[in-house]
Amino acid sequence: MRTDELQSRVMAALDRFSPGNLSWLYRIYESQLRKQIHPGMLPAHVAVLADGNRRWARTNAPGEPLKIGYWAGANKLRQFARWCDDIGIKVVTLWVLSTDNLNRAESDELLPLLDVIVDLVRDLADSRRYQVMIVGDLRLLPGQVAADLQEAAERTSGIEGMHINIAVSYGGRHELTDAVRSLLTEEAGKGTTLAELAERLDIDQISEHLYTKGQPDPDLIIRTSGEQRLSGFLMWQSAHSEFYFCEALWPDFRRVDFFRALRDYEHRERRFGK
Repeated sequence: MRTDELQSRVMAALDRFSPGNLSWLYRIYESQLRKQIHPGMLPAHVAVLADGNRRWARTNAPGEPLKIGYWAGANKLRQFARWCDDIGIKVVTLWVLSTDNLNRAESDELLPLLDVIVDLVRDLADSRRYQVMIVGDLRLLPGQVAADLQEAAERTSGIEGMHINIAVSYGGRHELTDAVRSLLTEEAGKGTTLAELAERLDIDQISEHLYTKGQPDPDLIIRTSGEQRLSGFLMWQSAHSEFYFCEALWPDFRRVDFFRALRDYEHRERRFGK
């Protein structure tokens, strides 16, 4: 199936959920929700586990290749980035491919997904609205895919807009392993012994070797599709995050669902472990 034909089918399926087809009552409700969100109470960093793309494809496009679900999910990620930017979020992390998925996926399923991810990252970069960064182990990806992702991200290095992390080939345990390996290598280069490192090792040293070093930890993590677990997502960074679980499959996630998540976050009492 040609890419343009596949995208047309995606858009036809998504049209059922587009704001243009919503009732005037729904649009009023969305507007009222937006007014309830106070700019000073927004999370600085929002992360999302965009789950449910394949289930969406099986339900909405039975008999079609699963790629139609990947396209639908990528289109929603583009929308989600705009929603975050419009409302004033500073940092967004989008998890698009885990190391577990990478290990389990068959090549006939993985390669189409990687094509969709590359197109997504290029589109975000080409918008010139965002600073895009790839977080994950690109060594696990096909060489050309890794190069394409890195090239697109590097084109946004001078942009001062919203920062978007694309978590691809990402796993929380894998990130921590890489962080410890990087820390040990750095300290060995300085001549530090293991005994010396063990004596003075602290949290900040490990944080400086994470994929997201220098960034604020996520204040709000959203997961769709009804699953209520993190699956290893940002294991270190999420220690004090607030979680919001939504029943909608990711391509069905609406702006009103996003506003509800932000309103819910605003009403939380954040203790930061105290």
